[in-house]
Amino acid sequence: MADSPVRLRSRPATEALIVEAGERILLRDGFPGLNVQTLAAEAGCDRKLVYRYFDGVEGVVDRIAARADAALAASLASIPRVETPSLRTFARISLLTWSAALRASPLSLRLMAWALVEDSALLRRIEADRGAVLQAWLRERRPRLRVPPEGDPTALNAVLMAAVQQLALSGAIRDGFGGVPLDEPGWRRIEAALDELLSAFPD
Repeated sequence: MADSPVRLRSRPATEALIVEAGERILLRDGFPGLNVQTLAAEAGCDRKLVYRYFDGVEGVVDRIAARADAALAASLASIPRVETPSLRTFARISLLTWSAALRASPLSLRLMAWALVEDSALLRRIEADRGAVLQAWLRERRPRLRVPPEGDPTALNAVLMAAVQQLALSGAIRDGFGGVPLDEPGWRRIEAALDELLSAFPD
């Protein structure tokens, strides 16, 4: 009797199938639907392989998060560099670039939403790794500009960064936020509003 197709797969091929299955489950059903049984059924493999290759669901989620972070890093890197921008221009580029990268990564948004309703060492590590992607891009792109003595642009940037992340999350799960539809015209309104807020940064 011939071996089943599952047994004929190599380990790398089976690992890829399990990770891709996890991504589909997260995007389709959200994190409550992700467990060893659903992973194995979606991937068409034995449940034992999820434990053998990943030590369970957490290992699969780790791999999914790493792939999502790589996509975010590639999206950020694709933005052309602006030479010697002002602090205001750099803040604008950073905020809009991060917003666009998140909106282009449904998996990242799913993982972010998961971390908002559940706390675990795994999710904290995933959050830290995602933050490191952004911080690495900021360090590489940040111009040598004098921070003005008045005000607190770092705190203001943190508030605005949190705002664009919330808007990206809202855009992934509902039609709008705070009375603004999150369609293309709505995002142009958000961009114009950011420009108004960024007037607090020196030009």
